[in-house]
Amino acid sequence: MSRFRRTVRQTMTIARRDFVATVFTPIFLLFLFAPMIFGAIGGTVGGLSASSMAGNKDRARVVAIVAPEHARAMADADTRLRAVFRRDETPPLLTTLAPAADPAEQAREAFAAKDFEASAVLYGPLDRPIVLYSGLGSRTADYLGVLAGQTLAAEKLGSALPAVSVTKTRFTRPRGAAPNGRNPSAFFAVFGIFFLTLFLSGQVVGTMAEERSNKVVEVLAAAVPLESVFLGKLLGMFGVAVLFVAFWGTIVGNIGALMPPSLARELGSVAPATGTPAFGILFACYFTTAYLLLGSVFLGVGAQATTMREIQLLSLPITFGQMAMFGLSAAAVAQPDSWIATFAEVFPLSSPFAMAGRAANRAEIWPHLLAIGWQLLWVGLFITVGARLFRRGVLQSGSARPWWKRAPAS
Repeated sequence: MSRFRRTVRQTMTIARRDFVATVFTPIFLLFLFAPMIFGAIGGTVGGLSASSMAGNKDRARVVAIVAPEHARAMADADTRLRAVFRRDETPPLLTTLAPAADPAEQAREAFAAKDFEASAVLYGPLDRPIVLYSGLGSRTADYLGVLAGQTLAAEKLGSALPAVSVTKTRFTRPRGAAPNGRNPSAFFAVFGIFFLTLFLSGQVVGTMAEERSNKVVEVLAAAVPLESVFLGKLLGMFGVAVLFVAFWGTIVGNIGALMPPSLARELGSVAPATGTPAFGILFACYFTTAYLLLGSVFLGVGAQATTMREIQLLSLPITFGQMAMFGLSAAAVAQPDSWIATFAEVFPLSSPFAMAGRAANRAEIWPHLLAIGWQLLWVGLFITVGARLFRRGVLQSGSARPWWKRAPAS
């Protein structure tokens, strides 16, 4: 058997061992259904928060202290203006009050009313109104100002404002990059790879530290080269990640088939510049390289740690670095022709994110072939450096001889 075939066989044996040891355990089911558990918790908390906010919104009011002859015109103007708001963005309901002897005092007392919770209160002449607001009521105060102007305009015309009949026609943007070179799908590609790697690559850091504590890694290192151990463990955990993505990708894909046709058309208008099939392949490639790059760094860090406390202390800076790479890549897709984009596409840790965004913005394919080769080169470098640091710092055995100087197997 040639040296290359033996190395591949040893690597795949380690990968299969780690994959089976991770997947065929009850804990893996918790990991697999973790998004559903987090989603259920988030949905419950969100529902409680929404019901609480809805209760508060039902009591919220914008109050206008105006003469009875202005109240009808203001109510009509309020009805017209509310038609342009989304349902969850509409201002609080309008309440009109007849002026008392002291409208300023009446406005202040409106905030202590028991029947409603005033967000903003208007009083005074409509051409020079005074608006009091509390807390986060600055926008409702602006709304009352616009409402006063609309009421005054209607009264000066002697009737309601002229009705305007608008013909609205939906326009679907042509497929491909947006005219300014910034495709919305570019950001979603960057965020998708960032989210998946952030959620999945962190589990690599504990694999080496766990086997180092129970002395298994010394047995493996005596049987196969450390580089094969590192690469095998990385591939095994990547197999776990692929299983996770395939499981949830199938579920999300089936749910997506139930979306309304109008939403499907809208999503189709922001299709990537390379085309959906090519972009899907490139996205999978860049997820693979991003996972292998970050996983090799995490694996090297975990190999140097002896306790979970050390793992947490060492992995935290890497996580912050990963978030910095996301920020750099997001800036790159926002400025596709800038030096930031070039730097993000060349720097190895941000290259998968930035190049995924480039696949959405530009149609050419050949830069991606170079980028994938460049990223895989750095994966090999990170694995080699991590194995040598482990050999020198932990096993205290010095560096092994390069493969080209080793004697051929008998």
